[in-house]
Amino acid sequence: MKSIFRWVLASITAAASPTQATPLPQLQIDPAEVSVSGLSSGGFMAVQMHVAYSATFKRGAGIVAGGPYYCAEGSIVNATGRCMTHASTIPVSGLASTTNSWATSGLIDPVANLATSKVYLYSGTSDNTVKPAVMNDLKTYYQGFVPAANIVYKNTIASGHAMITDDYGSSCGSTASPYINDCDFDLAGEILKQLHGQLNARNNGTLSGTFTEFDQGAFVSGHGMAATGWVYVPQSCSAGAVCKLHVVFHGCQQNTALVGQQYVRNTGYNRWADTNGIVVLYPQTSTQATNSCWDWWGYDNANYAKKSGPQMAAVRAMMTTLASGSAPSGLPAPTGVGTSGATASSMVISWGGVAGASGYNVYRGGNQVNASLVAGTSYTDTGLAAGTTYAWTVKAVDAGGAEGPSSAPATGTTTGAPPAATCTTASNYAHVAANRAHVVGGYALANGSNQNMGLWNLFVTTTLKMTGTNFYVIGTCS
Repeated sequence: MKSIFRWVLASITAAASPTQATPLPQLQIDPAEVSVSGLSSGGFMAVQMHVAYSATFKRGAGIVAGGPYYCAEGSIVNATGRCMTHASTIPVSGLASTTNSWATSGLIDPVANLATSKVYLYSGTSDNTVKPAVMNDLKTYYQGFVPAANIVYKNTIASGHAMITDDYGSSCGSTASPYINDCDFDLAGEILKQLHGQLNARNNGTLSGTFTEFDQGAFVSGHGMAATGWVYVPQSCSAGAVCKLHVVFHGCQQNTALVGQQYVRNTGYNRWADTNGIVVLYPQTSTQATNSCWDWWGYDNANYAKKSGPQMAAVRAMMTTLASGSAPSGLPAPTGVGTSGATASSMVISWGGVAGASGYNVYRGGNQVNASLVAGTSYTDTGLAAGTTYAWTVKAVDAGGAEGPSSAPATGTTTGAPPAATCTTASNYAHVAANRAHVVGGYALANGSNQNMGLWNLFVTTTLKMTGTNFYVIGTCS
């Protein structure tokens, strides 16, 4: 997005502090309804995933300001030259030959899978970061594998280098953080309709589903990837419906450590997902990645564009976990869930029995806390913090191991004094990088309270007080 050579900015960016995150949910995903899209480095990454894992991404790919598969051929000079500015010719036929060769060798999936894919391409006429000529070459590349009738290419809007929406972001022609521009065009919707066919109208109101910040560390450590990623799950998918899956890759300088949740929540995908049973996976790079980009030129690994590439394999593993759910049981949700017997570090959770249940699972804040199935109708949760309020839910499990729906939550507060508040004084830039704050319109806002901390830069210093999980206020601990 911004020049990949902005090493100074990259070097002063602190890594996001590790946060307690939940595991990825295990859902029912239709393997015939899986697709991918991305912007800029995420666009190049989406091409890599689509081509390398063509047997997985059967519905195809949406590419915004990306380029042909293996465009950089492992060279930063190629990446910043021909693959962005088109300063020299991109060897499209040679890249197609490499694709065929790697497929024959089993390094990527067979190219025959691409023949049934759909592709949506977008290039802004005012994009001077990844020039439209690069996207023209991407179209030529895809035409060697995908029928022309399956390719849509939108290149008539004077947008800058950004993800395009119809109601959120900066002015249409700008190229600036958070790289989301309001161009009165619903690009996410057009991508999803091209890839998945006719869809129900989007939800312009309150979404029914849930956003989950999940543990990416379960799939990869390092390799330029953040400790956590995000996933949006519509309510119907959580309830056991068989759903579609769409993977979205952000661009450089666009992960949650740098722009907060703007790309995850405001690019338009979730509104369509909510009414069409589409789970949206948002993997995240870390600020330790070069310019916070996805690896599309080999900064992390020489096999970056193959199925064995660490980032590629990690995202594929995330998808496998997401799709590992089973049909829900026919058991009802437990009722009468309550808490009692509070100590400074434990709480007893009890509930009414469910006829036909083989046992129960207990969840605190969305995380299962019992290591083995609970046979009775009570459970003592331990290892809690003093003076802290928690919420628990319970699910009945049938003889086949399938869970029923979740109970209503029950809350309880442990005894004793709560842990001392933690205060951190740092620049607004560092607060955002450490995931204590996020950015809206160039201003840093404290996570949780959304208090305005002032301009998002290295020169404004703020003290933030943590008063709860990912909840900060402006103040001191004195």
